Amino acid sequence: VQLQASGGGLVQAGGSLRLSCAASGRTFSNYAVGWFRQAPGEEREFVAGISRSVGVTYYADSVKGRFTISRDNAKNTVYLQMNTLQPEDTAVYYCAADGARRIYIPTTPAYFDYWGQGTLVTVSS
Repeated sequence: VQLQASGGGLVQAGGSLRLSCAASGRTFSNYAVGWFRQAPGEEREFVAGISRSVGVTYYADSVKGRFTISRDNAKNTVYLQMNTLQPEDTAVYYCAADGARRIYIPTTPAYFDYWGQGTLVTVSS
């Protein structure tokens, strides 16, 4: 499956952005999808994930209550709505797909088989 992330940009603290992850190539509903981010000099970290088909979600504590992940399988797209953005949210955001039939949402990058190219989110103070 091929993934294309988009929607990043420059926003002031307290603002909002919505990222999109568009998939092509295979039945997208068969894949769990995760959003990760990587700031300069930092490791890639899990942000949010959504399960196959039924859409169970899971969030990192740092974004819980501010970010919402959702999916529209008819459009082969997963979204990340980011509200109340803070400067520490500045990073390149990546979406990734996991094709294994797990009963949980993985949070480790190594579990994800396919990655989008990343989209930069910059939050100014």
